[in-house]
Amino acid sequence: MFGIELTPEHELDRLVDLGVAAESAGYDAVFATCHYNNRDPWSFLSRLATETETVRLGPGVVNPLETHPVTIASRVATLDEVSDGRGLFGIGPGDPSTLRNLGLSDERGLRPVLEAFRAARRLWDGDRIDHEGTFEADAAGLNYRPPQGSDLPVFVGGEGPHMCRMAAKHADGLLFNGSHPADLRWARERVAEGLAERSDSRGRFRLLAYASISIAEDAAAARAAARPAVAFITAGAAPPVLDRHGIDAGTANAIGGHISAGEFSTAFDAVTPAMIDAFCIAGTPADVTERAEAILEYADGIVVGSPLGPDLEAAVDLAAEAIRDVVHRSSGSAPE
Repeated sequence: MFGIELTPEHELDRLVDLGVAAESAGYDAVFATCHYNNRDPWSFLSRLATETETVRLGPGVVNPLETHPVTIASRVATLDEVSDGRGLFGIGPGDPSTLRNLGLSDERGLRPVLEAFRAARRLWDGDRIDHEGTFEADAAGLNYRPPQGSDLPVFVGGEGPHMCRMAAKHADGLLFNGSHPADLRWARERVAEGLAERSDSRGRFRLLAYASISIAEDAAAARAAARPAVAFITAGAAPPVLDRHGIDAGTANAIGGHISAGEFSTAFDAVTPAMIDAFCIAGTPADVTERAEAILEYADGIVVGSPLGPDLEAAVDLAAEAIRDVVHRSSGSAPE
């Protein structure tokens, strides 16, 4: 799969235009990030569904803490309906920096994610559910079924070892927040552990590199544009990931504190070249192609993630030209 992440930090008309351009450029999927401080991703995805014909659409990723999981299941089902069966469900534990603003950071974890998408599958099949766990439900059900039913693909967003194994065991794919071959190699090993316990009935599983990419003809401009995204990634990175790249945990925590406090310029200025190298594919089209080829030794596809580049419109096409054919050759398949 070759996808792209669009962040609703921009006016929705522009985002829809970017999504339409992504379909024309040959992307298989468009994911919308889900943060309370940006525009509503469901409004964006629904509008994009009516303006596109083939590209698959989904949250990338929604968390089950801010909104009740049954409500999320209905929103995904509605997106699948309005897009004529092109829906995807990206779900994860949520961004710690923004969840801290809502008093929810301590509730992050694997269990809420697993319980939420398992419940969604039952709801999409027309079941009424009772649940008592990380959320409560009493004979909850939907009055309609999405076109794909419980076959609607579920992609878990995460980077910790337990989340990687859980995704491989129970979901249809993993959106692994990684841009470096060393991280994808590690993720592939964790996925293999989960696949060893996967039921044959679950079908195909895909490990996707949900990679931060900043592309431009000017390498310096691409690296400068990467700073905001890298700040967020660094702040949310698990200690083993920071250790893998030799990044100081105290500095990463300080960046997260600045983000939570709304001190974005300070957070972005604290990003180092080593952080950019570890957490973003930033540079010219040739640079991006080279790194993508290395990542695809371990991943089954790539999602081109924020910031995309200093010029969003140009970056959509540049990234497609740099990566699309590499992804499809690596997977040995035509576009999805």
